[in-house]
Amino acid sequence: MIAEFDQYPIFYFTNHNSIQGPGDIVCMPDHFKKLDFELEAAIVICKSGRNIKAAEADEYIGGLMIMNDMSARTLQMEEMLLNLRPAKGKDFSTVIGPILVTLDELEQYEVACKPNHTGKAWNLNMKCWVNGVQVSQGNVADMDWTFAEIIERASYGVNLFAGDVIGSGTVGTGCFLELNGTGKLNDANYQEQWLQEGDVVEMEIDALGKLSNTIVKDESGFSILDLKKV
Repeated sequence: MIAEFDQYPIFYFTNHNSIQGPGDIVCMPDHFKKLDFELEAAIVICKSGRNIKAAEADEYIGGLMIMNDMSARTLQMEEMLLNLRPAKGKDFSTVIGPILVTLDELEQYEVACKPNHTGKAWNLNMKCWVNGVQVSQGNVADMDWTFAEIIERASYGVNLFAGDVIGSGTVGTGCFLELNGTGKLNDANYQEQWLQEGDVVEMEIDALGKLSNTIVKDESGFSILDLKKV
């Protein structure tokens, strides 16, 4: 990672109108060009605040839940070439649920955060299956930056509101983009994996339940990639 990774937590804003829970994820043709899942935990803000210091930020966390931050990698990578954060590569679906678990219910899972960091951390195993085959495993405690530190940066100069959702970022091994990269490093004949129509994606985090979704193709065949100037 670049040096800035250890200097501050980076984040981007996604489309709140595309938040959904368990069930079908409807995807357009361009989404299926390297369609990916991302295994994350997420928090929900429980009270409004501005310029919130990390030492106090855990008081603003209403609870934790599972997040699948869906990604259309071809769209995303083209957008990133313009030095912008993801837009069409991310705005079609962000999945959360199936339950929100409050911090008092997670006290037994609390562990120390990483050295030189501030805020709560939790020992919660994370797993993902695609069509019944486990593809990912990690732990919420693997986060370098705590949710408290992310809240501190996100609230700088702006208001956070009750109901705002903040994701952890993808856990190690938590997406096909990473798994494919590692696979090709270890085996020149490795076959890339991406989500396909009909795939069932299941995510589970200790104490937070299990989130299940099925990938569905939209009836429209419209492609914005086909509109690119040649």
